[in-house]
Amino acid sequence: MKQRLTAKEEEVMNILWKSGESMFIRDIVAAMPEPRPNYNTVATQVRFLEEKGFVVRRPMANSYQYSVAVSEREYRGQTVGDVVSRYYGNSYTSLVSQFVEEEKMGLDELKALIAEIESKNLRK
Repeated sequence: MKQRLTAKEEEVMNILWKSGESMFIRDIVAAMPEPRPNYNTVATQVRFLEEKGFVVRRPMANSYQYSVAVSEREYRGQTVGDVVSRYYGNSYTSLVSQFVEEEKMGLDELKALIAEIESKNLRK
């Protein structure tokens, strides 16, 4: 998965991820906030998502039901990884350091992060 989502595609994916179930285009449209886009617009976005490998379709009667092929966690991880690679020289330490420098991450949060890492290392 090297593809990036557009804002509209991400909106559709968020609906599918939140649902956790297969959905028809009409269900996706119904879950969107007002003013809702028309059916054909959403169908086009879903077709692009299918081409990019984010959703798969399954025939149901005379329609298709769509489900996620890439989890939200997997997509977020890939996106963060791309940012770290592009802007931080593949250094997650540099990323966290920037958060600390800009006071977007406090000492308590940093300690909690370290404790979480240590806890995971102990379980291995």
